[in-house]
Amino acid sequence: MSGGETMDGLTVVDHALLAHRLAALRDAATPSPRFRRLLAEIGAILATEATRDLPSTTATVTTPLTEMRHRVLAGPEPVLVAVLRAGLGLLDGAMGVLPEAPVGHVGLVRDEHTLKPSQYMLRMPPEVTSRGAILFDPMLATGGSAMAAVQRVKEAGAPHLRFVCVVAAPEGVRTLRAAHPDVPIFAAALDEKLDHRGFIVPGLGDAGDRCFGTEG
Repeated sequence: MSGGETMDGLTVVDHALLAHRLAALRDAATPSPRFRRLLAEIGAILATEATRDLPSTTATVTTPLTEMRHRVLAGPEPVLVAVLRAGLGLLDGAMGVLPEAPVGHVGLVRDEHTLKPSQYMLRMPPEVTSRGAILFDPMLATGGSAMAAVQRVKEAGAPHLRFVCVVAAPEGVRTLRAAHPDVPIFAAALDEKLDHRGFIVPGLGDAGDRCFGTEG
């Protein structure tokens, strides 16, 4: 946790492999192809942590030697929802951990002057009404985009949600929790603050541009 602050509803995942990858992700010298690979690997780790408490039951499994009772999921995997564009990087890793999960997309763009998001796309599988969803967006900065994305998925009928990001600013956590106190947040780091442009400090830059090799 970079900011040294504990916040209600936020889980900062403490894992040596995650921290190592996050250090490389933050590095301004990391090229776009490696950034994408690291983001996917981080997505897999965070997805594993965010689903730690999924309901489970037991089933009979026949091994090469005998039968046994084994712990298994009690229901189908939740829907995975990427907040475009940068959420696609995390989604790639999460799909490796949850290969049977349907996938949805929320397209939001942030006005760099007002910092407010507007929607340009929403595609949600119908299973979201029974399975719930996990939303993926690398940056939780002002919280405006996250708040809007969560609202869209709730309106699509999701009965429960979890939000997964790489780095979060305290301002964004407070905004999302105030608007949606029922949505837990999972992050690799809680950073120090936002700068005057609404970017997370120390952060990792623009995740979408760095992931896809574009310029802001």
